[in-house]
Amino acid sequence: MLTLTVAMTANVARIGQIFGRPAPAHGHVLKSRNLHKTQAPEIRPLSPCRLYVQNDGMIYGYARVSTDGQSVDAQLTALTAAGAEKVFREVASGAKTDRAQLRRLLDQLDAGDVFMVTRLDRLARSTRDLLNTLAAITGKQAGFRSLGDAWADTTTAHGRLMLTVLGGLAEFERELIRARTGEGRARAKARGVKLGRRPKLTAHQKREALERRERGDDTLAEIGRSYNVSGWTISRLSSNRGG
Repeated sequence: MLTLTVAMTANVARIGQIFGRPAPAHGHVLKSRNLHKTQAPEIRPLSPCRLYVQNDGMIYGYARVSTDGQSVDAQLTALTAAGAEKVFREVASGAKTDRAQLRRLLDQLDAGDVFMVTRLDRLARSTRDLLNTLAAITGKQAGFRSLGDAWADTTTAHGRLMLTVLGGLAEFERELIRARTGEGRARAKARGVKLGRRPKLTAHQKREALERRERGDDTLAEIGRSYNVSGWTISRLSSNRGG
């Protein structure tokens, strides 16, 4: 212990010589200047600051019934109990995609808001309509929640995953339908089936209408009425192709 103290004193003496300060006497313990003072800590007044608080978004509810004889009271109670601050009520068929109250709600959505329904069938009847509406909601950076379908909740990571999988399955189904339709058209053409809308005039009627049009005895409207077509149809007949 004595050897360590002597060594420390020698080192301090060398440092004091470098900076022009006298070394302490042998055996004295170096103390910080601040330890000799009993000065009270300085208290500085708090500077004014602004506190930015990110408010939670609005929770909108959507209640729908198909006919006037039905009531939205049960849906209104469930949505309000779940925290909906404003509920849009609608009387319209679920098969109708263009609904006035649904359109109003989507227009009012802002980033951070939540669109809430009691069940998915209150929002859409088909997977395609549901995904289109969800795309409009997420396009506004808002969330979606169905009280009766726990997996349909875009405010949680699990819900977002499930809806993403649902969207992928729906896209896969559409691709299968397009592929089957294309294959069916190709087989029909190979059998000689003519696809598309049936012509309004037969080949004989077209030739006859062209002759009358070239003679100019009748107006296009008169010629068209005789074949139960419009004058515009007669005007589009081509003599090169026979219609």
